[in-house]
Amino acid sequence: MLATFLIGIREGLEAALVVGILIAYLGRMDRRDAIPRLWAGIGLAVALALGIGAVLTFGAYSLTFEAQEMIGGLLSLLAVGMVTWMIFWMQNAGRTIRATLEGGLDRALTEGGLWALIAIGFVSVAREGIETTLLLWSMVQSFGDVPSALVGALLGLAAAVVVGWLLSRGAVRLDLRRFFAWTGGFLIIVAGGVLAYAVMDLQEAGVLPGPFTGAAPVDAATGAVAVGWAALPFGWAFDVSGVIAPAGGWAAVLQATVGFMPRMTWLQVTAWALYILVVGLLFLRGVRSGRPSSARNPALVGTGSTASSLTQQGAA
Repeated sequence: MLATFLIGIREGLEAALVVGILIAYLGRMDRRDAIPRLWAGIGLAVALALGIGAVLTFGAYSLTFEAQEMIGGLLSLLAVGMVTWMIFWMQNAGRTIRATLEGGLDRALTEGGLWALIAIGFVSVAREGIETTLLLWSMVQSFGDVPSALVGALLGLAAAVVVGWLLSRGAVRLDLRRFFAWTGGFLIIVAGGVLAYAVMDLQEAGVLPGPFTGAAPVDAATGAVAVGWAALPFGWAFDVSGVIAPAGGWAAVLQATVGFMPRMTWLQVTAWALYILVVGLLFLRGVRSGRPSSARNPALVGTGSTASSLTQQGAA
């Protein structure tokens, strides 16, 4: 629940700030008549995200086990790619996001019509919606505890709406740069765990070599798939399921926070370690290069600024 809550509030706040920019700009342009069209596009984006979630949840039961595992693994890889791209996009483009969104609205108001404004609202929110749906679905498949995961996500999204509204009203102060830096780091760890789970799915489907295929090294004494250094590269890296029950609370907490599973293959461990190392170092370099040089932190917002200034100042 904690993992999906943090994902919900992170992704939801991104979407809330984008919506705040668009609505605030239309208000300053004295074009409040266009706001219902914008909301129509946002509603379509939400409906698309929910539809994708429904298809992923209820649409795979007629497939074979191998096909389900292959689809699950590929979708998890897609979720990791989208999350990674969004983290670095927010880090690099956050300073210009306001100008980009307002420029798009200007073009829609002058050159387009009804559908242009609907498209602006749709595109602005659909990206976060699809990304959140894929990531949450992958995590639910990994955890297995559907009710708790969904409750955590819904609570996070609800909290994001409240925080976004309070920020736009100037009722709270929040260092958005620090918020997105910390949650971005957390998402990298979560994405690493989803990547490890995707590798497991693909190994179970036989797409990648592993303990479930003929490529797995076998322990001569027991006849089972080898564990440890002797199992390189396609066996089990470790198996502590006798100490940490795979269905127990500790396993759920560790998997939700750092992507740890009581039993992992060498391919899983390698993919997880490389992802955390490479993406984490690139992210930390971006965080350090994006720190403000002045004594006054421009990311500290919520003192009466409109939502349009919040993202410009804080998303970077």
